[in-house]
Amino acid sequence: MTTTAVSSGPASAPAAQPIDPRTVPEGSVGFVSPEFLHFSEPLTLSSGQVLPSYTLAVETYGELNAARSNAVLICHALNASHHVAGMDAERPEQIGWWDNMVGPGKAVDTDRFFVIGVNNLGSCFGSTGPATVNPATGRPWGASFPLLTVEDWVHAQARVADHFGIERFAAVMGGSLGGMQALSWAITCPERVGDCIVIASTARLSAQNIAFNEVARRAILTDPDFRGGDYHDHGVVPANGLSVARMVGHITYQSDEVMASKFGRAQRAPGPSGDYRYNYDVEFEVESYLRHQGEKFSRYFDANTYLLLTRALDYFDPARAHGGDLARALAAAQARFLLVSFSTDWRFAPEHSREIVRALLKNQREVTYAEIDAPHGHDAFLLGDRRYHAVVQGYYDGIARRLDLGERRRVTGVLA
Repeated sequence: MTTTAVSSGPASAPAAQPIDPRTVPEGSVGFVSPEFLHFSEPLTLSSGQVLPSYTLAVETYGELNAARSNAVLICHALNASHHVAGMDAERPEQIGWWDNMVGPGKAVDTDRFFVIGVNNLGSCFGSTGPATVNPATGRPWGASFPLLTVEDWVHAQARVADHFGIERFAAVMGGSLGGMQALSWAITCPERVGDCIVIASTARLSAQNIAFNEVARRAILTDPDFRGGDYHDHGVVPANGLSVARMVGHITYQSDEVMASKFGRAQRAPGPSGDYRYNYDVEFEVESYLRHQGEKFSRYFDANTYLLLTRALDYFDPARAHGGDLARALAAAQARFLLVSFSTDWRFAPEHSREIVRALLKNQREVTYAEIDAPHGHDAFLLGDRRYHAVVQGYYDGIARRLDLGERRRVTGVLA
């Protein structure tokens, strides 16, 4: 396999300069830039198709120790990226999507761990995907980009680990779709995962979840500007369809309690004497919020990527190859596990995590499970609930103690 590390950003990017410590918040990893790793070895996908070569956008935080034993892989959810923590060097206002979790002294402490964030293959934030150029045609891949699975992402991420010389991750961690990747790592590459941390996730989507994804996809596919997926060739984007898809998804990420507390039935701009305006324009604050979220999303996300990622969500089902028996699917796993769920998450309700816990216990695996009573719905995994972060931090303290013990034994063995 040949791996090429491409420049960390375009040629026009400003040269590295000393960072004024006053501009870096306490606990932040500071200003970061991605690295673009190009892999020339073909990747055979679950579909049977072969991707001849590809590039993955990667960010790292902290330092890899001499034994290369302190690496943590953070797997991202549907619309996130490799930018897990810190401030983007070119756009400092862009804060990492899990910045409250990853950094010096935080739950995932970059003073102790070497953290890697990878933008998934098929995504649209620097990695090869539908919006990037197909070298065989000189045009964007568009609709011709192959469909992917969670397992395909794991195999691609394993090559990132190989690039850094990491034989075994101290931990692989993710929330939602990222949690599916972490679980798949423990099954697909069991010898390469010390601890597996699965947050607000599931071992397979319910029929209801697949249904939500299908509604979102239909909104995109039926947008006249979709043009069969080759909209880039026509200089357009299916903004309306993508916006509606995001609105559908956004509703499922929040609890009824949060929506009620944020918006209730407040009107956006009541008519005279507080009357309804009797039209189909924005009447309620929640409508305005959803439209804003949808329109913003349609300006930075790729529609083909959205289709691809939601289908990968649908396909994930490690028990399928074992007659639906999740315990059999997890029998190969060697890692210790932490699972976290949230009481008001109705997209991936706590029962989904409990199912994984039961399957692991059948295999006599070491499992820690926390169910957090939080009002935020599925989005809770991105937020800073102190009980949730305390659970994660305590778990990583245990990982660090085991690493320290292993290092002392290694050094003692060398000296002996």
